[in-house]
Amino acid sequence: MDTFVRDIPSQARWRLRSWLPMAIVVCTLLVWEWSVRSGWLSPLFFPAPSVVVLTIGRLVGSGELVVHARATLVRVVLGLVLGGVPGLLLGLAMGWWRPLREALDPLVAAAHPLPKIAVLPLIMIIFGIGESSKVVAVAVGTFFPMLINSMAGVRQISPIHFEVAKNYGASPFKVLTRVIVPGSLPLVLVGARLALNIALLFTIAIELVSAREGLGEMIWLAWQTLRTEELYASLAVIGALGVGFNLILQFSARRLVPWHAERED
Repeated sequence: MDTFVRDIPSQARWRLRSWLPMAIVVCTLLVWEWSVRSGWLSPLFFPAPSVVVLTIGRLVGSGELVVHARATLVRVVLGLVLGGVPGLLLGLAMGWWRPLREALDPLVAAAHPLPKIAVLPLIMIIFGIGESSKVVAVAVGTFFPMLINSMAGVRQISPIHFEVAKNYGASPFKVLTRVIVPGSLPLVLVGARLALNIALLFTIAIELVSAREGLGEMIWLAWQTLRTEELYASLAVIGALGVGFNLILQFSARRLVPWHAERED
């Protein structure tokens, strides 16, 4: 079997990998649709995919879905910028400068395992119950993945690269731009992917409990009123956002670090 897979041309393997997930999704949706129409599944708890699609169209046409999706995206982006950028900078600094890493690493080890959602009441006490507390909570969640991956990205760079830069008389700025940033970029992008997914997850979780707009609020309202088709529509949009974010980051990784692209099996 392995020999057969290896004998498939690389372009054909790439097409197979591209179409296989889509084929699985389509088959699952078709089975789901058939199960609902034949009575195997209750449409109250498992509305047919066609009903969910029509619901998405109706919500888009009324503008309701656009308003809620925009609110969620704004919180995700602001939280990612306010938490991810400081995490990136501090992670690079900790990976590069050992005294700073030794001083701050115990604090990071103590703060990172804390459930960030559990800190939300404290954040709301400090920043109020408005939009600021929601963005800060998302920022706290995105801070640590960026910090840890950025620090790990710098630390995995071979010391030989730093020695060569030092022997050539490179300034600290050139060491940063020519050694640290390119060398740590693959793990930084991994951290960005984790941070972005966590930002979306935290945003939805926060909107479930303390928001008047957002996809999480749509889910909560749909659950309260037993409009399961709108609940599934909201979940579908959230899943589409997650897939879109990951595709953007994968495209960016192929552009920024082509030498680190996934090798063909």
